[in-house]
Amino acid sequence: MGIETARLRLDRLDPADAPALFAYRGDEAVARYQGWKPADVADAEAFIAGQMALPFGTKDAWCQLAVRDRATGELVGDLGIHFPGSTLDAIEFGVSFRPEKQGRGYAREAVGAVLDLAFGEWGYRRAVGSVDPRNVASVALLRSLGFRQEAHHVESYFFRGEWADDVIFALLAREWDPRA
Repeated sequence: MGIETARLRLDRLDPADAPALFAYRGDEAVARYQGWKPADVADAEAFIAGQMALPFGTKDAWCQLAVRDRATGELVGDLGIHFPGSTLDAIEFGVSFRPEKQGRGYAREAVGAVLDLAFGEWGYRRAVGSVDPRNVASVALLRSLGFRQEAHHVESYFFRGEWADDVIFALLAREWDPRA
């Protein structure tokens, strides 16, 4: 599994990625809105081992891809894809990037490339994103890609010791503009 863009390469996480993955995923600023935060490098290693054992595209599973600088191979972030039970259901995405790599358009480039595949070769008709509305960068990312807000659930889930809102964004294949 490999996807290339102008600046990035998306591929499977590798055991050698564990220290870098822990460094940014363990950062409170990055982990604030994420469902998984590694406790230590061993936890990141176990996560990667689990991902390596999971065939890419497994139905009803999250598959995590490394997002690398195409020129250097450096891990700059990761992108999770939830593959639903069928192409009739919505595919879902989530991204995390190293703090010093944020704000450079990498997330938009990576998610855009995956949307091209999701709505093309993979045959999905709908993509969704679930976001805490306080995560303004993720909200802006989804809107920049053409996603529309469909729902705002107030204090709908208990997350890290507090009740949090959940905003649902969606995009249909027919609405996707790869030039967006």
